[in-house]
Amino acid sequence: MEEHVQHIRPPRCVGVVGLGLIGGSFAKAYADAGMKVLAHDIDKGTLAAACGEGTVAAPLTRDNVGECDAVIVALYPQDTVDWVVEHADLFGSEALVIDCGGVKRPICEPLFEAAERAGFAFMGGHPMAGTHHSGFRYARSDLFAGQPMVLVPPAIFSPELIDRAKAVLDPAGFGSYAVTTPETHDRLIAYTSQLAHVVSSAFAKSPTALKHKGFSAGSYKDLTRVAELNPDMWTELFLDNADNLDTELERVIVELQRYRDAIGSGDREGLRRLLAEGSAAKLKADGRYADVQGMM
Repeated sequence: MEEHVQHIRPPRCVGVVGLGLIGGSFAKAYADAGMKVLAHDIDKGTLAAACGEGTVAAPLTRDNVGECDAVIVALYPQDTVDWVVEHADLFGSEALVIDCGGVKRPICEPLFEAAERAGFAFMGGHPMAGTHHSGFRYARSDLFAGQPMVLVPPAIFSPELIDRAKAVLDPAGFGSYAVTTPETHDRLIAYTSQLAHVVSSAFAKSPTALKHKGFSAGSYKDLTRVAELNPDMWTELFLDNADNLDTELERVIVELQRYRDAIGSGDREGLRRLLAEGSAAKLKADGRYADVQGMM
């Protein structure tokens, strides 16, 4: 844990709402750290399994949610808002509630207001980790180890709130934290995550995909990895961030048309320029500016 948060007491009891891949991994990380975990999931079988293996000490209920020093909510965006609002008056005054949703504007605006009215602290969050698998069976305590975590505080907040959030999240082992606004988060995530899922989904629909065996390696695997997704969750995320995602889709459509035009017309120099531009853009995005020299 960073030195400047050492004075903040780590949570002794953590509530986890939603025991899918993300929530389940948080629950496992907290249990491994010796913390008491109370959890809620609409799937009673999942909750029973989590209790049976010792990850969860007991179900999270309206009667015991007030015991939690922190609550991690790992649900779909609207379900997150509904659950937190429903329980707003039950959180302890010192409790910190952190969500894990893939969009922030639809979650943060109503929950910042709910937290202010009810007197608890709410922090938007988005762990930058996961797999194409979903569900508690794939959850693991080290899922977030070394990975980035995005924090989205209210417009006006004390720096101590960030320290409190880091203390709560410390058992998960995140490698870095980025602090931003709901608007900036949603604009960037439309490109880094949502566009990638749309492109992967569309790419996998080619009839040629059924004949790829023996003719594919890393490129195919890299581009199709996230095509295997949860359609209900991603539909909600895409529509919640439709304005930003539409902008990114338009940009890639324009670029793809440029490649198609160059290939269709046999424009060797134009095609080479497009490919060089793409390589240079990747290097610049990774901070490797020196490697761009001489490429163009």
